Amino acid sequence: MRGRVAFVEEQHLEFAVVSVQEYVMTGPMSHKNELVRAFTREFGAPAVLMSQDAQDELEFFGRVDLAQWVANNILDPSQLPWREFTLAA
Repeated sequence: MRGRVAFVEEQHLEFAVVSVQEYVMTGPMSHKNELVRAFTREFGAPAVLMSQDAQDELEFFGRVDLAQWVANNILDPSQLPWREFTLAA
């Protein structure tokens, strides 16, 4: 699996914002929870999923406090320090 992740630090807590396709956010809650757990383990930091739809609307999913912080503070995903990642299948 390949993707993009941005590590953000807020009030001495580092967390990972992981870019996902829009279909992930419209999929089952159990799948989103599974992804958050997997990315949290992989990156060693709490993970928040982020998608952007055709109207450039952002959606976040993960730990409520972190997802809300990102939603309220990141208006443009290009503000985040993105990097590519590859995970073994």
